[in-house]
Amino acid sequence: MADVGEDPLAELARRLRTLRLQRRLQMGGLQQRTGLGRTTISQALSGSKVPSEATLVALAEALGTDAGPLLALREQARPARTGPAVASDDGRPGRQDFAGRYLDYVAARHAQLTVVGLDLSRPERACWPLDAAYLSLELSGQNEDWERGPEPLAAAILVCRAEQALAGHRRILLKGLAGSGKTTLLQWLAVSTARGSLPPELSQYHGHIPFVLPLRTLVRQGRLPQPHEFLTAVDAPIAHGQPAEWADRILAAGRGLILVDGVDEVPQEQRQAAREWLTSLVAAYRSAAFVVTTRPSAVPEGWLAGLGFGELTVRPMGGADTSRFVGRWFSAARTTASFDTERVLLDGLEESLLATLRAQRDLAQLSTTPLLCALICALHRDRRGHLPHSRMELYEAALSMLMVRRDRERSITDPEGIRLGEHQTLHLLQHLAYWLIRNQQTEMSYATARKLVTDLLPAMPALTDQGGPDDVLTHLIARSGLLRQPTADTVDFVHRTFQDYLGARAAIEAADLPLLANHAHDTQWEDVIRMAVAHARPAERATLLEDLVDRGDEEAEHRARLHLLAAASLPYATEVSPDVRRKVTGRAASLMPPRSEREADALSALGPGVLDLLPTTADGLHNDEISAVTRTAASVGGDQGYAYLQRFVSSFGTSAPVHELVQGWSNFEAADYARDILAPVRDRLYLVVRTRAQFEALSLLTPLKHIAFETTVTQEEITEHLSPAHTERLQLMTGPALHNLSFVRPLDALRTLELGASTPVDGLRDLARLPLFHLGLLDVPDGFSYSALSNLPQLRELFLYSALPWRTLKELPAPPTLTKLWLGSRIEASVTGITRWEALEDVVVNHVLDAVEWAELAALPRLTDLQVTDADLTCAATMPSITRLGISVSRVDARLDLIPDRFPNLEQLRISALSRVSCDVAPLRSLTSVQLSLYNADRISASGLEEFAPEQLKFFPRPRVTTPRAAQGPS
Repeated sequence: MADVGEDPLAELARRLRTLRLQRRLQMGGLQQRTGLGRTTISQALSGSKVPSEATLVALAEALGTDAGPLLALREQARPARTGPAVASDDGRPGRQDFAGRYLDYVAARHAQLTVVGLDLSRPERACWPLDAAYLSLELSGQNEDWERGPEPLAAAILVCRAEQALAGHRRILLKGLAGSGKTTLLQWLAVSTARGSLPPELSQYHGHIPFVLPLRTLVRQGRLPQPHEFLTAVDAPIAHGQPAEWADRILAAGRGLILVDGVDEVPQEQRQAAREWLTSLVAAYRSAAFVVTTRPSAVPEGWLAGLGFGELTVRPMGGADTSRFVGRWFSAARTTASFDTERVLLDGLEESLLATLRAQRDLAQLSTTPLLCALICALHRDRRGHLPHSRMELYEAALSMLMVRRDRERSITDPEGIRLGEHQTLHLLQHLAYWLIRNQQTEMSYATARKLVTDLLPAMPALTDQGGPDDVLTHLIARSGLLRQPTADTVDFVHRTFQDYLGARAAIEAADLPLLANHAHDTQWEDVIRMAVAHARPAERATLLEDLVDRGDEEAEHRARLHLLAAASLPYATEVSPDVRRKVTGRAASLMPPRSEREADALSALGPGVLDLLPTTADGLHNDEISAVTRTAASVGGDQGYAYLQRFVSSFGTSAPVHELVQGWSNFEAADYARDILAPVRDRLYLVVRTRAQFEALSLLTPLKHIAFETTVTQEEITEHLSPAHTERLQLMTGPALHNLSFVRPLDALRTLELGASTPVDGLRDLARLPLFHLGLLDVPDGFSYSALSNLPQLRELFLYSALPWRTLKELPAPPTLTKLWLGSRIEASVTGITRWEALEDVVVNHVLDAVEWAELAALPRLTDLQVTDADLTCAATMPSITRLGISVSRVDARLDLIPDRFPNLEQLRISALSRVSCDVAPLRSLTSVQLSLYNADRISASGLEEFAPEQLKFFPRPRVTTPRAAQGPS
């Protein structure tokens, strides 16, 4: 690096400006390429402020340069700690003391990522600076304020980058598949919080102290730790210097960020204990922040909803994210290259891999998580472009590459005085993996690993002569590329996927088919079962699949999971007898067509084979089935999913739901999908544009009636695709900050406008006197001005999903014409003052109401529709005007028996479960004509239903009534 003199920040800014001139990029072009705001870019180019790591990485990508040297300059320019003062040892901000030491430790401890196959010749260099490695993936979550109507509507799925998705949330359960980047996101949160370098969207964590708690480590110690034990539990070397009650003071002051990783890595029988541990922490430290991660199948939906946790899911990487990841992987690989010729070769391999991923959809489908994408990058480099085309082939090739070929092909022999062949290495590793699986662990003590190796050595005389168990174990950790030693006392695999692959191989070799079948209901064994089917010989495979089916027939509690797991394993099977295949697919067919998002997601995991079980047309299907079938096919993706959707869409009726079609757009080539799938139903689409490719395909779908922009586009590009005569609904969520909203004024047909973080703080001024009917304010920026609300004379519906600057609604300047007011889950303001809007007919409130607020609602003369969350009905006033009531519940003590007295004229009652709850609806029988609808009915254990006539009851999703024999299908 060149000498930067006394001012590294000025040198950093100079280099950025030079690169911009060399690339001939205007400010608008940089905004488009980076997704950053104009102010952020200007500050970086002028050197007026130290840019964040994420900003610098985005600029480096846009300018086509390596981020490493720029990040090094930033590190020199960065003060010892930016951002808010950290909490001191006595809990007050200002002094650093132990808190400062601890934050420095967290920033250093979690600042590196191990990357699969990054440098095969030097495994100790196979890591990546987190600053350069972190890729902000998309997260999705249900709109917390569920929509309602005479028919169940598809839940509004909000999809945005991690920073936007986490914005404002203090408690989140983050779900994601193996290798999807959950742990990396927690590392990034921990490091960014410790450094004081969080982006503005995550201001709720500024000044916090992060505690990174991997559950796989904690459960080995028996009782889960209390706050004063957090540092000791994770073997932090500075734990002995922690002042007494330090962690308690930090958390009690609301300055703690508890990052709990890997609920799925806790044995199933211990997950309830983990939940109770979290419950006690939340109860003791209600103002602390929590982010908890898990695989989706490990816990039921709403598992932590009763504790106030929202749920977000890591989405598969799309084409743009995959390209960015590939670029970063090869950039990191170039930094480890020893010669210019090797760097040139890496340049060519990067270009050819990107071209291959664009051309081969089957390979692109494998590259949807950071782990699998890293494997593909490593194999592409190692094999000079020759790649496997199935998941099992990919794992097998990766194991060979990591275990043996990297040493053999680089003439590295006996580096620890131990010579292991591939089969010997596999034999040892798979026994270690199988011990972890049988004991439901993801890490073991070094002593346990040593004992296992010791027990194996007598049967491996070729190794006994080379060294003892410590020598062999040291060799496996140093050279296998699969085993690691995160602490001096623990051993684990670099990723759970490799543990499951090797453990499944060991189970088959041990003929433990009954053991596999007996554990198949446990989510920790799902991938093990699938891989065991792949490893098994034909007779073993048939036995295992039939055992899964037979056990499902006998156990109603686990029937769906076992039958779906058997079907999900078929794509892994090289050979299956026709009779066994029919038996397995027959059971899966009994779950067709799917009726909910959860069923659709479970079915799509089966792979392309599930498409043969889906109905060929939408004729005769209910709307919920059409949505779920569409979601299933779109999630399967690939050529088969594409062909299925083309046929299925052609059979849509005039009122068929198309929400899931838009959700599936990101899984296919944007222009083709727009032309073939979306165009036939364009008049009924609410388009959500999330990628540049989708934006460029909009011309195939004009005129646009309902459109949402959730990608980086300029104001000019937005208006290019809007039609004054046709655009009725417009949503502007993310992207660069808009300078004003005056471009909205010419849209004569516009009646619905929804605004997000890109909105100018005074943007409502530009909307004055417009004939808007509906306005939604979703995560608007800090300092947003609501004053111009009163200048919308025709406004009838106001949806608020952003925190208000007032403690009550008295100051909300909405016009008196409102008939509908929805207050989202982030609204903490009391409804006191709501009687100002006498025309209100429909109100949604997402916080627990007190007696004063209930009285205010009861005083609204025209209110007929009311929806509340976790209502305390003991405080409710009598409200005879209410005819439609919605209650979202997460508590078992919901007093449904009070409803007939408080709402005597009720005609429709909707009960939505936010988590698994039990309730007695028998007391509602006095409402003789009420229509009772249960949403998320599969999470409600309801008694008293026999008190109602069948026509009075509706369930969403609709239940399936099957018997084991009826469910079997042909066998």
